[in-house]
Amino acid sequence: CCNSREEGACCSPRGVPTGESIRDWLKSCVKSKGLEEKVRISKSGCMDLCNQGPNVMVFPDNIWLKGVQKEDLPQIAAQYINTVSH
Repeated sequence: CCNSREEGACCSPRGVPTGESIRDWLKSCVKSKGLEEKVRISKSGCMDLCNQGPNVMVFPDNIWLKGVQKEDLPQIAAQYINTVSH
């Protein structure tokens, strides 16, 4: 989720990585592995779980990752990106 709000709960509260920074990191990972034709990293609007954000969805597996932190990104890449074959 890349939604942001002026007030209230949001996936991008201060002190945590924003949805945009998470998306950018995952996109660079896909690009570095040459998987742009196989893996798409895109942004979404609000997923209605703002208090549990930042949120990441993995399709077509229907996996919903909540509370994603910067430290989680290498593991997410290993599990969902690195396993994609060329």
